[in-house]
Amino acid sequence: MGKRDNRVAYINPIAAARARGPVQNSGPTIQDYLSRPRPTWEELKEQLEKKKKGSRALADFEDKMNEKWRKELAKNREKRLGDKERDKKSMDKEDKKDKKEKKKKEKKKSSRHSSSSSSSSSSDSSSSSSSESEDEEEKKSLKKKRKRKKSSARRASDSSEEDSDAESKNEKDRRRKRKAERTYKDSSSESSVESIGEEVLNVSYDF
Repeated sequence: MGKRDNRVAYINPIAAARARGPVQNSGPTIQDYLSRPRPTWEELKEQLEKKKKGSRALADFEDKMNEKWRKELAKNREKRLGDKERDKKSMDKEDKKDKKEKKKKEKKKSSRHSSSSSSSSSSDSSSSSSSESEDEEEKKSLKKKRKRKKSSARRASDSSEEDSDAESKNEKDRRRKRKAERTYKDSSSESSVESIGEEVLNVSYDF
């Protein structure tokens, strides 16, 4: 069994294309694109203005939708306003009821106070004099307490001043003692020096 010959003949693609000849173009060429019909400047302006204005159908559709939305908004507003008015009316009714109840309670209290005041008017006349005397006694006791506080504060300040004076005197005495000690030491040292000098002189005279 021999090997198969899988070799294929090589064909130069460029030579094959030249042998086929020119290819027929089915689509438009570059020259056709360059020589196409073009609009004038005025026609182009008209087209731009039409684009700015937009289509009439779209404008009509937008107007219809706006009308629908306006109607729905008006309905919703009416509903909300009606609900608010109802709430206000109910609140006003409740406020009126509360006011009436408060007035009734106040009338009852005033009637009770009037009855109690008529019964206590006689006792008030007797208690007023006692209350006045008690007020006078309290005022007197307060005045006495204030005087005591002032006197105690003055005594405390006087004692503090006396203490400060005593401390200052003690310090002065200590300083005087120290000065006296220093002067005594100085005088004793001078006398010792003089005695030593005299002894030295005596010794020299003896020689």
